[in-house]
Amino acid sequence: MSGKKLPSNWAWSRLGDLGAWSGGGTPSKANLAFWEDGSIPWVSPKDMKFGRIRSSENSITEEAVAQSSAKLIPANSILMVTRSGILAHSFPVAVNEPEVTVNQDLKTLTPADNISPDFLAWHLRSENYRILKECAKHGTTVASIDTHRLKNFSIPIAPLNEQHRIVEKIETLFAKIDKGEEALREVQKLLKRYRQSILKAAVTGELTRDWREANQHKLEPASDILARILESRRENWQGPGKYKAPNIPDTANLPELPEGWVWAPLEGLCMPRKHALKAGPFGSALKKSDYSASGYKIYGQEQVIGGDWTIGDYFIDEEKYQELQNCSVSPRDVLISLVGTIGKVLILPPECAPGIINPRLVKVSLEENVYLPEFFKLYFESSFLKALYKLDAHGATMDVLNLGIIRKLPYPLCSPEEQKLIVDRATEALESAAALEVWCQAELKRSNALRQSILKSAFTGQLVPQDPDDEPASELLARIRAEREATPKSKSRRKARV
Repeated sequence: MSGKKLPSNWAWSRLGDLGAWSGGGTPSKANLAFWEDGSIPWVSPKDMKFGRIRSSENSITEEAVAQSSAKLIPANSILMVTRSGILAHSFPVAVNEPEVTVNQDLKTLTPADNISPDFLAWHLRSENYRILKECAKHGTTVASIDTHRLKNFSIPIAPLNEQHRIVEKIETLFAKIDKGEEALREVQKLLKRYRQSILKAAVTGELTRDWREANQHKLEPASDILARILESRRENWQGPGKYKAPNIPDTANLPELPEGWVWAPLEGLCMPRKHALKAGPFGSALKKSDYSASGYKIYGQEQVIGGDWTIGDYFIDEEKYQELQNCSVSPRDVLISLVGTIGKVLILPPECAPGIINPRLVKVSLEENVYLPEFFKLYFESSFLKALYKLDAHGATMDVLNLGIIRKLPYPLCSPEEQKLIVDRATEALESAAALEVWCQAELKRSNALRQSILKSAFTGQLVPQDPDDEPASELLARIRAEREATPKSKSRRKARV
């Protein structure tokens, strides 16, 4: 049945020949007597998250089983999802501990007496990708498995005693791997918290407390810096009407900043030019039909969330670029994501391509001798600031960010010298954390590869030693075949639906 070489006392079998197959059904939802106070688990794809089924989200009554297409599935059967979007990437398989029913999106196999259900389940999991490739139905709206092809799938069968030894070995080794992966995921959680603690310490001055205390007498207070900036802009104002200074943030409910720091309005920290703080084109100003194969780059969430300005292949031509010039970007501009992964920040490098932002971004052109883009990024991606912009004036959670919110937020200002030191110290700490995160991810990948290696060894007879005294698989398969041929086929009778 397969080209794989097996131990001499193993044998190949069709999956369809290894027990009794069954499908499922859904009792009428209109009949409450089928569902209220039900005690029989009714398993659907959403319950197939683990390798053992002990309960389900929904249960049905005995009356539902008697009067619908739902069938009782014996304990220790193999449940397989054969219709669900999850089949686009996974083939969920589980063994049920209690007697259950299943819906029409699952098929079940109750193995013959000489076949270990866990042995079969582990093998099916090990062949996850091959089953999806070879047994998938094509042309269906919802991803599905062709049951006929699945029944024809070749399964290597070991002697019964060896099946039990293999299952025990797999579960022992996987339990050790689970503990290691659990420890790695705990480290990842700690790293996430550590990163936020670094960001908070950075933008509240805690990270540079020692340096500031030693150099306080040399530093210009941030309040003086801000006053000088606003006065300079008032004196040099050349726009229409009288210069209107940006609103100073209300600090009544804000934490106290270190001595020498001040809460500042964003517009006071931006370049003194028009469109230094700008949202992307509104409405129909930029349509898909405006895109071209080359030209000026369109920056969007793809680049910001990915942290890479080079990715993406959307462009506009010269004419459209000139029309949307107010949305154009410059080196060292800060781009902010407004929806989805909101508040993610990208600083454009000196070598960035000329282009514009799309409607899902805001750009900020900062006056770098006053406010470093890197310091802005630390602050904007901190959990402290996120707590501010995720609440509106009435305390309701916000799922989006917009230019108005960004403009109104308060921004901590300290001396440029301290900003640079904060950025240096925070970057060093965050890079160390990032390196550890990369290591964790590599170890998790290695764990997954180790699982696959264990399963491959298990089902080629290399995980546990063979015992010459075990009954050969060919004999137990012959006995199963004889029992099946001796059992008269029952005529199926459709149950009445109520």
